[in-house]
Amino acid sequence: MPVSRRNALKTLGAAAAAAPVFRLKAEATSSHKRSGSFRLQAEAVDRTALAAIAEVVLPSEADQKAAVTAFTAWIADYKEGADTDHGYGNTRVRSTGPSPARNYPAQIAALDAAAKAKGAVGFTAATLDQRRAIVEAAITEAKVERLPARPTGAHIAVDLMGHYFNSPAAADLCYRAAIGRDACRGLAGSEKRPAPR
Repeated sequence: MPVSRRNALKTLGAAAAAAPVFRLKAEATSSHKRSGSFRLQAEAVDRTALAAIAEVVLPSEADQKAAVTAFTAWIADYKEGADTDHGYGNTRVRSTGPSPARNYPAQIAALDAAAKAKGAVGFTAATLDQRRAIVEAAITEAKVERLPARPTGAHIAVDLMGHYFNSPAAADLCYRAAIGRDACRGLAGSEKRPAPR
């Protein structure tokens, strides 16, 4: 059966209109799979190991459990390839890189191996002094020289520290006052000093 020019153009037009829809569906599915894999990676991070790391690298007066919870929530919500805000005077918009959580299982396994080499059953079972020495050696080996403002994956212990020490909770603990950095308190009572903590 011969195809008329009119029918051929209608078919091509319909295909062209549908193509973006199929592409968007494929991208959405791909994005969903990626974000799902990050959530699985974050859930795969051993919270017991994180708590053992927090005991070594965070102040003893800090709410370490809350710090670990906030850190794992940040990792779980991380989206690879998301646009970030550009800095002042910079018009280039950058995208987020790979999830830092990709590196954590291997880093925790290395901490476990180092603890076993010292005679402990594993990192979480090692004494506080042993864990401190192991984490210090791991950070030195990773060649991390400063705390990141946000997790980078260089080392899980450094990422946990950077995440905590850049938080409002750390500012409150540092000044021993309920400053509530990043919280909008309004003008009422703003002339008063923050309540002591």
